[in-house]
Amino acid sequence: MQVFNYDEAFSRNIGWVTDDEQQKLRRSHIAIGGLGGVGGVHLLTLARLGIGQFSIADFDVFDVVNFNRQVGATVSSLQRQKIDVLAEMALDINPEINLRTFPLGVQQNSLEEFLEGVDVYVDGLDFFAFSARRLTFAACERKKIPVVTAAPLGLGAALLVFGPGGMPYEDYFGFEGCDELEMAIRFLVGLSPAMLQRGYVADMSRINLAERRGPSSIAACQLCAGVAAVATLKLLLGREGVKLAPWGSQFDAYRMRLSRTWRPGGYRNPLQRLTRLLVRQQLAAGVRQ
Repeated sequence: MQVFNYDEAFSRNIGWVTDDEQQKLRRSHIAIGGLGGVGGVHLLTLARLGIGQFSIADFDVFDVVNFNRQVGATVSSLQRQKIDVLAEMALDINPEINLRTFPLGVQQNSLEEFLEGVDVYVDGLDFFAFSARRLTFAACERKKIPVVTAAPLGLGAALLVFGPGGMPYEDYFGFEGCDELEMAIRFLVGLSPAMLQRGYVADMSRINLAERRGPSSIAACQLCAGVAAVATLKLLLGREGVKLAPWGSQFDAYRMRLSRTWRPGGYRNPLQRLTRLLVRQQLAAGVRQ
């Protein structure tokens, strides 16, 4: 039986990173909140980059409706805790991973421990988990921990990075004083100012932000994992080229388009205001149909 060897297991990374950089990844600590559509594939992708330490949080179990997009969702994992399944999968890639698990999810009373010693936080929370997201983003801001969030929108991926020197997340999204529907609209428009996914929605009746309902795809989740992993790698290694919010980017594989956006003022930006108005109108039209 072949024995696991870290250097051999991740030797094919060398060339894109140096030997010394690979060892830095081995010592790096990533926190991931949520292990669903994007969180689970984030964990496995970063594990295959050779990241050596993780804090992971999730309280949910796998269900049949997860099969279309969540990497840990299989017949054998039905009704098992997502955090247990994904921890096993990550350790099966690298049994030397130092893994801290938080099976109650992102909680205020465990947030300090969850983020202790963390180099980068990668957002894997459900789209509508606004309370937990605001809590975690605020803690990362206080601790000067960069935040990478990649959203599976349409059949593509939108990327935002928050960190020291960039716009604070609350200034960018403007959640304060909003109800959940308005937060959902502001989060959607903030994540994807270019809204590249709007042009090919096949059935608008399947999108209802008020009911926390919308379509999803494994293709988009896997694209998210790739762009988030690269942004995380660049942050960990001090590489150039990471654009912080209010810069954002979106790649739509269906339309084969890449858009990079800059929205000074965040949610106050006139283009953001106009896009939110258009989204409200489109959502209202979809409800009436």
